[in-house]
Amino acid sequence: MTGAGRGIGLACAAALAQAGAHVTLAARSAEEIAAGAEAIRAAGGQADALQIDVSDVSATAHALDAAAPFDILLNNAGTNRPKPFVEVSEEDYDAVLGLNLRAAFFVGQAVARRMIGAGVRGSIIHMGSQMGHVGGQRRSLYCASKWGLEGLNKAMALDLAPHGIRSNTIAPTFIETPMTRPFFADKAFLATVLDKIKLGRLGTVEDLMGAVVFLASDASALMTGASLIVDGGWTAE
Repeated sequence: MTGAGRGIGLACAAALAQAGAHVTLAARSAEEIAAGAEAIRAAGGQADALQIDVSDVSATAHALDAAAPFDILLNNAGTNRPKPFVEVSEEDYDAVLGLNLRAAFFVGQAVARRMIGAGVRGSIIHMGSQMGHVGGQRRSLYCASKWGLEGLNKAMALDLAPHGIRSNTIAPTFIETPMTRPFFADKAFLATVLDKIKLGRLGTVEDLMGAVVFLASDASALMTGASLIVDGGWTAE
């Protein structure tokens, strides 16, 4: 899984390892994924680390071609640059769309090609967002990338179904992670977020562990092209 050095990616890796999967933690941060893999092994799981920069499409494809075909992909690497729409720069656009959508596209393509070549009937999971279903102030880049990911997911599901490969997204609300924690220091922002999350609390990485195990397993064998929304009721209103 990509973006697996910490936060959501590492928690989902731990959940899949607890469910019996041999997981490969992929990220740019060699020390973080090595520590994460060691922690999973210390808890009795099976884990490897793979240092890649998914924004480098060619190098990533080469690394994935050199690995054994995967049964499951969690496309999790992502970033955000919240800004008013009129203040977004080309560099901001390229950074957010480049990682959240372009890199996800080509990682998914590389993994799917290996699955097809090996006859693997696998599961591809994209870490989307509630912002792939609604809009948000100062979130034009993030919304564009996550709505794009939802469209990509549905198209991938159609192209890959003849090969027995499923593609789905998980769409969480605001999850407290190292990336998002600085945003919540703004008490006014936190109050607006909690007002929209009808269950009255921020999400935790543990809230996504069951969702990723479900989509990775045969429990979701008839699900493809779908989005599993884990948002505390945000999009229900």
